[in-house]
Parts: sequence; C-alpha cells; structure tokens
Amino acid sequence: MGIFDPIKGFGVTFSTMFKKVVTEEYPEAGAPAAPRYHGRHQLNRHPDGLEKCVGCELCAWACPADAIFVEGADNTEEARYSPGERYGADYQINYLRCIGCGLCIEACPTRSLTMINEYELANDNRQDLIWTKEDLLAPLLRGMEQPPHPMRLGDTEQDYYVDAPRLARKWGYPDPVKGEAK
Repeated sequence: MGIFDPIKGFGVTFSTMFKKVVTEEYPEAGAPAAPRYHGRHQLNRHPDGLEKCVGCELCAWACPADAIFVEGADNTEEARYSPGERYGADYQINYLRCIGCGLCIEACPTRSLTMINEYELANDNRQDLIWTKEDLLAPLLRGMEQPPHPMRLGDTEQDYYVDAPRLARKWGYPDPVKGEAK
C-alpha cells in the first residue's frame, strides 16, 4: 500500500461532494415512462364500445405464472358485450403473481389485451392487487356506448375484425388509437 492510496480513495468522495444533487420528486411529480414500456394490462374496446375480448382464455393458458383467470359466457341478442359468440364475463389479473412477461399479449387473437405504460401498481393491500374486468377495461371515449348493445359497425363478426376501421370512420366513431372521431 502506497502513501498516496488513501488520498486516491477519497478522490471519488471529494469529486462528488461538490456536484449538484439531482432529486426526483417521485410521488408528487412522476417521471414519464418510455413510449414502448409495458406496464399494466388493459382490455380494449371496439370503436362503438363493444369489448374486443371473446373469452377464449388463450391469455390464461399462455401465462406462465397462472396470474390470469378468464371465464367466458355466451352473447345473446338482448345482451351483447362483444361482436363474437362469446365474451369474457369474468376477467381477473392477479398482479401479485404477474411477472410482466407479455406472453398473454402475444396469445390474444383479437388484440383485446394490451399493456399500457402505467407503472404504478404497488399497494399495501393484497386484495387490491387482483384487478377485475372493470378495472382493466379501457375507458369509454366520446361516441362509444356502454355495453350491452347491438352491433353498430356491421351485422357480422367479420365486419368488426376486417372492416372495422373503414366502418368506424364512415359512422364517425372515435379512433381507438388517437381517442377522437375523424
């Protein structure tokens, strides 16, 4: 050990001692997440407000942590929640088990389940970390109608999945991506 080694060691301390301290005011002013960050899940809607989820349970099968529970039910003409034959009647994601891998997103055939860049999921109550369908559903935008209601964009399921963007513009429904009518 040389005579100047202690001075070299304190060099790091002295060099940082006079720099300006950067403090994040996190709870009051949260930092924005990166644009492609995958945070919490969201169940999307069609432009008329019907749910995209058809209750196929593929997301639950793909989840390696077994954090998703889906129970499908049949649509009727009096109570239609999605354009298909079925809809997700009960949908739950247990964020105590979710590992955020995104395999459920890849498994969804209708692009109903996506991850948005909201990252504040911590809670001190375990029961509040089990999110239900009402917590996960995307909010209704201007021009959307709360389900159940009849199909507005067409008469068949194919109208929703193939011709939906064109029909939505034609009838003045909001663009689900931008959130406003074109």
